[in-house]
Amino acid sequence: MSRIGKNPITIPSGVEVKINGTTVTVKGAKGELTQDIESCVTLQVEDGVITFTRESESPSHRAKHGLYRALINNMIVGVSEGFKKELEVVGVGYRANAEGQRLELMVGYSHPIVIELPSEVKVSTETVKGQPPLITFESFDKQLIGQVAAKVRSFRKPEPYKGKGIKFKGEQIRRKAGKSAGKK
Repeated sequence: MSRIGKNPITIPSGVEVKINGTTVTVKGAKGELTQDIESCVTLQVEDGVITFTRESESPSHRAKHGLYRALINNMIVGVSEGFKKELEVVGVGYRANAEGQRLELMVGYSHPIVIELPSEVKVSTETVKGQPPLITFESFDKQLIGQVAAKVRSFRKPEPYKGKGIKFKGEQIRRKAGKSAGKK
C-alpha cells in the first residue's frame, strides 16, 4: 500500500466533509473547497475518520491513492487552520506595497509591477529598517497560495552572485564566486 494513502485522516471539530459521487466538498471556518477524485480511489467517512482504498495495485492507482489523500488532507488543514507563505524582497531600492487585493512591486525594472490577487488570498507587506521587505500571503487553499507566491517570485528570481531578488523566507540561495575569485 501507499505509505501516504493508507494513513487515515482525522476530521477536526468544525469541519464538515461531504462526498457526492466523485466530488469531495470540505467546509470549515475559513472557507469551502471542492475536489474531484477518480473512481479508482474510494473514500469512506466513519466516526470522524476518512480512509482511502484503491481498486488495484497498478502504478497509476498507487500514485493516485497517495495523491488524493494528500489533497484532501490539505483541504481539511486549510479550512480549519489556513496556510501562510512569506516572501523576502532582497535588493537595494526594492520595495513591495499592498493595498487591498493589489500588490505593487518595485524590483529593478523601469516601471512598477502591479498584481491583482484572487479574493481567496490575503496579502500584507511589512517593511522594517535594516531588513528586506516582507510579503505575507494567507489563504485556506494551499494550491492557490503556492501558485500566487511562485508567480510573484518569478518576477525577479534570486540571482546567485549578490542574492538579489524575491525569495521565500528561509530559502537558501546557492551563491557563486564572481570573476575575481578565479584569478590569482
